[in-house]
This record gives sequence, structure tokens and C-alpha cells, in this order.
Amino acid sequence: MIENKINEDGFQNPFVFKTDWKNALEDPEFVKIFSSDILEQYIVNKRWYGGKASTLKYIEIVDSFKITSKKNTYFGVLLEVNFKEAFYQHYFMPISFMSEEELDTNTIIAPVKMNGQEGFLVDALHQEDFRKLLFDKIVSEKTKDHKVKFHRGEKLEETEYVSSKFMGVEQSNTSIIYNGTLVLKIFRRIYMSTNPDYEISRFLTERMDFKSSPAYKGSISVNLSEGNMTLGLMQELVPNQGDAWQFMLEEVDRVFDNLKTKKIKVAKLPDIDLFKRLKINEVPHEIIDWAGLSIFMRMHTLATRTAEMHIALGSDIHDTAFTPTTYNGDYTVWLKNRLTYQFQNRLNILENNLHKLDGLALELANQFLDNKKEIRKLFLDFDWTKMKSERIRIHGDYHLGQVLVNGDDFYLLDFEGEPESTIRDRKVKQPPLKDVAGMFRSFHYSIYATIFNNKDKYPYDQKELFQAGEILFKYFVGVFIQTYTEVAQAGNLNIGYRKEIDFLLKYCILEKAVYELGYELNSRPRWAVIPLTGISSIMEFKQ
Repeated sequence: MIENKINEDGFQNPFVFKTDWKNALEDPEFVKIFSSDILEQYIVNKRWYGGKASTLKYIEIVDSFKITSKKNTYFGVLLEVNFKEAFYQHYFMPISFMSEEELDTNTIIAPVKMNGQEGFLVDALHQEDFRKLLFDKIVSEKTKDHKVKFHRGEKLEETEYVSSKFMGVEQSNTSIIYNGTLVLKIFRRIYMSTNPDYEISRFLTERMDFKSSPAYKGSISVNLSEGNMTLGLMQELVPNQGDAWQFMLEEVDRVFDNLKTKKIKVAKLPDIDLFKRLKINEVPHEIIDWAGLSIFMRMHTLATRTAEMHIALGSDIHDTAFTPTTYNGDYTVWLKNRLTYQFQNRLNILENNLHKLDGLALELANQFLDNKKEIRKLFLDFDWTKMKSERIRIHGDYHLGQVLVNGDDFYLLDFEGEPESTIRDRKVKQPPLKDVAGMFRSFHYSIYATIFNNKDKYPYDQKELFQAGEILFKYFVGVFIQTYTEVAQAGNLNIGYRKEIDFLLKYCILEKAVYELGYELNSRPRWAVIPLTGISSIMEFKQ
């Protein structure tokens, strides 16, 4: 019974339209009701909708295209969501109209009556017929509409559709697994530009034959007067045992368990300076006895794959989007403007949230505020004329969650870049050490997250656990940077000499930790101690 089918926003009575479905988006009445009364209710509840912190003003359909299967007509709709705070975002939503018998889902947008025919508007991705249609069009590269382009990658061997299903829970994008071997990521938030994930994935696969990221298999894009927008990216589905973040949490938990079982005195553990390079056989036996050899072997492998990624991203001399470049005044102005704005923003957030902090977090926050001039000075001290290394396209949002564990090896993925950055900023060539700094911050987080999540499990007070964590962190960094530098330099990646490497690492870690501070203060103030500890350590403030 259609009357009983209520969507998640409580629509019960169908919206009635005089037009039939095939011409719906040419009908001003349908477009008006759909973009206001229907979509405004539906979109705000979706996980992929990124405007939840802002006030929605209105939604406009800026463009659309039609694709048809033997049975059905579908529309790809490009939405512009306008906010009262005077900015907008673009989203992609494929939609279909289905009778109750044809529905493959309970997730409906709204019940409707189109020219007397009763049915439902649904997100077309929930219909298997549409998912098969996308697969077939990528394989054949055929479409009647010149606006939409389906591209078949050089490495795509599959030609027959067998099955499709959603991958995990819906996040900022929607991923579909095909035939158990391929994954098609549909970008929900879209930009008037090619997506960096598409650009880098295709480049690494088809130009560099890079084996440590999922191979590019195909894509969907739409050509508009403003530019080429990426709507979908198809890659191989790589075998894995989960992401490196979960792996690292389990490893660090095991290491902290060893404190108790091996009766280790934290004060007796040999400490080192941050960024001290260490070959694995140079790690003191007390540390190996505590943490085990295997974790350092994994660090060695991850550092190797990271350097190989950067060698691949920085070794093309033909494609200007990927040719390495030197530092110059324009880059420096861009960098300083960006960082001083971000730093001021974080200062304001911190001052407004001091009342939420106590203990060590409050102490470190006050230290941060007392030393703000010194921190700002470090950001402004970037002198491009002293830089001898090169800038390349980088991952841009590199952390343990962007790495899959595959046996003893790793796959690197998700090259979209930093979510807070504009699409233009994500494509700026940067020091590859910025990715390394991102991974180091992720190591730091995994250590503190383990302490916070298991505080009653280890028979040590928090101060001692933090002390042990900082020592462990420095050895992780030491082994990683030694391996990374060796592999990068052997591959002719110009990352500079030791003094420049240390300066860039310090600079980029500080930038990352300041960036994180805003996120933690806004969402979980108790964790603000993590970036604040990172800032204190990198600035070498005395406790």
C-alpha cells in the first residue's frame, strides 16, 4: 500500500505532478517543488551532506543529464546548496521514479504521482538496474549525451556485470562493489574541477604503473561550461585486513600491555631526540624488548611505500600537473596567508573554549597562548630562497586511515586531499614531507587514543603512560624518517638535505597539529591534549 509507505522525513501523501517522468526536469513546477519542498527535507538527513553546521537557504538544480536503460529513465542531478552564511556547495544525486513493485529499497526520497502514475522518487543508486547501467556504460564508454563522459581505464578487464552492492556505511561518498572485484566511488560533494582522487589515481596507474594503490579502472565525468566535473571513480577492490589505523591501535595496545607483563620501568627507557634517524638495528634492545621487532618492520615497509608514492608523483616530466617544481615567492605568499589565517582562527577557538579544558590540556593551552608570537613567527619564517628541494603533487590528507593493510604490506588510497581546503588548494604542489608529517601526527594520535580508550587497563598513571607514549612515538618517527629518506633519495626525489628536511618536517607537523586543534576543541575537547602535546613537543617548550 503506497499510503503506508512513509519516507524518513514523514512524507505520507504523494506530491502530485502533471508531467510524466521522462520530461520531469523540463517541467518548471516539478523542478520548483522537487528542489524546495522535497529535497530540502531529504538532503539534510544524509550522511554525505556536508552542510549540517550551516543554515540552508535554498537548493537549486544547476544542471542535469538523462541516461536510460532498457527499462527505465534516470536523471543525474547537479545541485547547488546555498547557505545563509553566504557560501554554497555542489552535490551530485542520481534520481529515479519507480512504482512500488519496482522498488529495490525502503530508502525513498518521496512518494509522488507523475501524470496519474503513482510511485516513488528514489536515489537511483539504490536501484540495481541503475548500478548495472553505470557499469555497462563505463565498460562500453558509450553515451548518447555528450555532456556525460564514461571512461574505461587501460587496466579494466571485466566486461560482464554480475552483481553490485554498497560498500560499508555511506560516508561523504557512496561506494559500490561490482562483481566482488571493483569499487565505484560516487562523489556526492562535487567541484567545478576534476577531482584530485581521479587525477592522481589515473596518473599513478596509467603513467607510473604504481602497484601500492588500487588500480584505476574507469570514471564518470560531466562536461560543463565551467569545467570538467568528476562524478565517479572506479578502482580495483584490493584484498585487505582493514585500515592501518585499526591495525595501529591494536599494535600500540599490545605495546602498552607489555609495560605490565614485562615489568618495564618507564623512567629507565632510553629516550632520543625527535627526528633522530635510526636504522632498525640501531633501535636500543630495551625498546625492541618492550615494543617488539615486528612493529618497526611495519614502519619500515610503510615508509618505503610512502617514499615510492612520492617518487611516482614527482618523476613525470611531460604532464605539467605532475612535474616537480621549485619554491618561489607566489607559493610562499599562498602558504603564509593560509597558515596565518588558520592560526588566528585556532587562537580564537581556543580562547573561546578554555573553560572546557582542565589538567594537562589547560596547562598546554595556556602555554600555547603564552607562546603564540613564537609559533606565528615560525610560520612566517618560511624563506623560499633557502629551499633547495622540490614541490610535487602530494596525497594531501595522508594518515593511517588512508592506508589499507594487506598481509605484511600496505595499499595507499583516497587522494581527494584535505577536506577543509578548496579544490584549487588541494592541487597546489607541496613538499612531500607534508604527507610524512601527516602520518607522524597519525602515529601520535594512535598512541594517545590507545591511552584514552584503555585508561583502566594499564596499571600506570596517565603521566607515565604519556611519557612512554612520547618515547615510543620518537622511535616510530626515527625508523620511518631514516627509511623514507634512504628510499626517496635513492629514487632521485629531491627532498633536500638534513637541515631542510628537519625544518620542513617541523613546519608541516606544527601546521597539522594547529589544524587538528580546531577540530578537537569543537568536537571532543578532552582530546585537545593530543595536538597541544604535539605543538609543545615540536616547539620544544619546557614543561
